[in-house]
Amino acid sequence: MAADARDDRKQPEWATGALVLADGTVFWARGVGAVGASVGEVCFNTSITGYQEILTDPSYAGQIITFTFPHIGNVGTNAEDFETTTPAARGCILRADITNPANWRSTQHLDEWLRAMNLVAITGVDTRRLTRAIRDGGAPNGAIVHQPDDPINPAALKAAAKNWPGLEGMDLAAEVSCTQSYEWTETRWRLGEGYGAAKDPKHHIVAVDFGAKHNILRCLADLGCRVTVVPASASAQDVLRHQPDGVFLSNGPGDPAATGEYAVPMIRKVIESGVPTFGICLGHQMLALALGAKTEKMHHGHRGANHPVKDLQTGKVEITSQNHGFVVVDDSLPKNVVATHRSLFDNSLEGLRATDRPIFSVQYHPEASPGPQDAHYLFERFIGMIEEAR
Repeated sequence: MAADARDDRKQPEWATGALVLADGTVFWARGVGAVGASVGEVCFNTSITGYQEILTDPSYAGQIITFTFPHIGNVGTNAEDFETTTPAARGCILRADITNPANWRSTQHLDEWLRAMNLVAITGVDTRRLTRAIRDGGAPNGAIVHQPDDPINPAALKAAAKNWPGLEGMDLAAEVSCTQSYEWTETRWRLGEGYGAAKDPKHHIVAVDFGAKHNILRCLADLGCRVTVVPASASAQDVLRHQPDGVFLSNGPGDPAATGEYAVPMIRKVIESGVPTFGICLGHQMLALALGAKTEKMHHGHRGANHPVKDLQTGKVEITSQNHGFVVVDDSLPKNVVATHRSLFDNSLEGLRATDRPIFSVQYHPEASPGPQDAHYLFERFIGMIEEAR
């Protein structure tokens, strides 16, 4: 039986779930994962692999993820591919029924994993239609529900979606950040070995956790760094008392201007200290704010693992993994800050560096979990900057 999107209000017999947008559009569906309802911003991700890493990326706090790739579930799930301890995404939307796992690393079916993680999901949605709607109209607020035992009330879901305040002006980093400092020693995963442990570190990095993905921390540890992770609310004194060789500003969710209310003053003092600083995603955006630039919400954002970005310093084009709904305003950069990377999709700003200080950042995810590894060199560039500063 077809389970494509419909605008009628009559619930089909087969439907145990639904997506209702703030404008009242209804997508009837089959519910999977946890039973319940969830409200958030509906976005889409074009990646064809790495759904577990995507669903556990803290940057998706407040968002319902539409996967444009139809075959989700084919590699199952496992205990190694988490990017955070507790997923912050609000749920996910799939075209086809969840595929049975057929991978040697799988330890749990995706449907069971979604239930265990308390994530609401729906299948049977016309994701092409939904993606076109997001592309043309921007990322809408929406409510998804998995409700197998009682009738679904589209009007109530529409009201919930319409009343949700949206991501603009919302500080979500505080919800996904660690609450106290800790040491990170785990290195990147290797076939036949799993994750390793850092030994004899040469450099000490303080990573400010605005929603840091684990693989970012692994990449730093892999390059011989002792990594001290501090909460998003850390002051400059909290950061600098560790006497770091470098400071890393992590990825994270929400509006950079909102999180920047407390993070930007800290970043400015770190900048004034002269410590080499590297930012990714939300960290990039707030570093730009600290340097005097501005940020704004994008129409529908960049989310996927196939985004071409040009390194303006080398001329090299790298395929990148991205997940962001805000961007640094290009013409707001101060004179001592230059653009270093640009999106070849829409020419938006993807990286910057200060000309008078050891500071740089990128909008995308060089740790590539999931996604291509073209941009791993940026971590090496950070280490090189630290060594030059010594």
